[in-house]
Amino acid sequence: MTDHAPFVIREYVRWSDVDYAGIIRYDAYTRFMELAEAELLRSVGVSHRDFMQRWDFSIPRRAMHVDFESPPTLDERLTVLAYVSRVGATSLTLNFDFFGDGDRLRAAGYLVLVCVPAGASKARAWAPDFIALLERYRMTTDEARAMRPRVTG
Repeated sequence: MTDHAPFVIREYVRWSDVDYAGIIRYDAYTRFMELAEAELLRSVGVSHRDFMQRWDFSIPRRAMHVDFESPPTLDERLTVLAYVSRVGATSLTLNFDFFGDGDRLRAAGYLVLVCVPAGASKARAWAPDFIALLERYRMTTDEARAMRPRVTG
């Protein structure tokens, strides 16, 4: 389908993201993941505030994983792909691929988000209308990488 594609943001590695050698710190990837997640959700008309107001649930993280391939450096512009690779009954996996200078894969990671009702400690099923909003971003890693915009230079 032509309407399926990963969500893409471009963001620079900033001073606060790097160590003394000017190489990205491993924890800085969380900033890029948070930014890509929030903008992906906004692109389908949902803000984090909406989860409680529209569906009476929040989306805490169950897991976070990042594979570090090659470290980007200060002022390098990263292209971050965000896409949903798995939707379960109560959780979903949101993937992130980080491409840098020369279109090199810098890192790849994912978050497992869980649907938890307000004031509860046990997960519940996703609202079908919420999951439907994400459909255009559901794909495999291979599909997402094949559709990514290429960066030259």
